Amino acid sequence: MARVLRIGGAQLGPIQKADSRQAVVARMLALLDQAKEAGCDLVVYPELALTTFFPRWYAEDIAEMDDYFEREMPNDAVKPLFDRAKDYGMGFCLGYAELVEEGGETHRFNTCILVDRDGKIAGKYRKVHLPGHADYDTSLRWQHLEKRYFEPGDLGFPVWRSMDANLGMCICNDRRWPETYRVMGLQEVEVVMLGYNTPVENQHTPDEAPALRMFHNQMSMQAGAYQNGTWVVGVAKCGVEDGHDLMAGSVIVSPDGEIVAEAKTREDELIVADCDLDKCTLNKTTIFNFAAHRRPEHYRMIIERTGSEPPAAE
Repeated sequence: MARVLRIGGAQLGPIQKADSRQAVVARMLALLDQAKEAGCDLVVYPELALTTFFPRWYAEDIAEMDDYFEREMPNDAVKPLFDRAKDYGMGFCLGYAELVEEGGETHRFNTCILVDRDGKIAGKYRKVHLPGHADYDTSLRWQHLEKRYFEPGDLGFPVWRSMDANLGMCICNDRRWPETYRVMGLQEVEVVMLGYNTPVENQHTPDEAPALRMFHNQMSMQAGAYQNGTWVVGVAKCGVEDGHDLMAGSVIVSPDGEIVAEAKTREDELIVADCDLDKCTLNKTTIFNFAAHRRPEHYRMIIERTGSEPPAAE
């Protein structure tokens, strides 16, 4: 019997600076209701799903941004989402900014969690590949200060056994790095869930067409799915948010690398696909049979170097 997980990608339109968490959660609940009507087992929400993308603004004192962070999960604002999902017997993946106090020190992460059907947190991931910069850059038309407000994730790329599936998570820029998928692939991942907040325009190359940006967005997820024999669910926060245009293009990608569901709008929208987990088997046991074909002795440079270096001159 096929193992089918019906997954919903809960794309969110823009969240403005003035929007309360309660208003955002109400929108998320509406999408959860749609997912229930569609018979979904699992729903994936975007990166930083509870607030606007605040790293676009500079604060001299990082603590000035702490109102955008969650100190506990669930908290009062988000508990209705946990409660309704539990009532529906539905799991979900949620991205948010996390503030934790550990050993007398404050730590801030770009985080997502996996919540099981029973309403309990089954897994946590913290974003590893932080893009942007840490200090105000006068050469840019807008700032991208993830490196200022977040620490690199410290939990690696784990995979959890939940809902009779091997589930993994990553966030936004992580999707562009093949190492992200491969580490989870080595743990037999069957579904990679990820949310993103990505500008329509690349300010470093303003002549880059939005269609090319979208191609890069989807290509990275399709390649990760195909090369690791896994489903990938990529979900956007999109539209014009506080004057900044974020791309949409939420997709569900099969282990063949094929897009099987895709958002049609730049607003709140649910996409749905029946994800046959047994479809992961072919790639995992043939062309990407890691045990049979990988040669890690030749890959040491990947973990020994951070930056690239040219070959030595003769």
